[in-house]
Amino acid sequence: MEKISQRLFSWASILEPSTRAQAETASTMPFIYPHLALMPDAHLGKGATVGSVIPTLGAIIPAAVGVDIGCGMIAVRTPYTAADLPSDRKALRESIEQAIPLSAGNYNTDVTREHTRTRLDESRAMP
Repeated sequence: MEKISQRLFSWASILEPSTRAQAETASTMPFIYPHLALMPDAHLGKGATVGSVIPTLGAIIPAAVGVDIGCGMIAVRTPYTAADLPSDRKALRESIEQAIPLSAGNYNTDVTREHTRTRLDESRAMP
């Protein structure tokens, strides 16, 4: 994680200068609280950085709501470290790409895994 400023944190390992500039501008708005967070898939959007978490107090930013819903992005922590992986990771990458459907949510029509359903229920129950 990179702390770009007091109000902008980034988990993106690759961040285009235009994306960074857009997020820096957005993070200075007085109703951003406590900070804007860029996720690994952050990229330039129309009015708001796509792939970011933009919490606000007393405000809603329409351009930041639902722009990238259904993108399929998820972060998963595994027990593996770089030392556990083969030096040539092409086969691993291709295997992951085969297992994960890509589209604008076309394949994500139902929750089929119990752990995902549990997590969604927990999220819905949060105040």
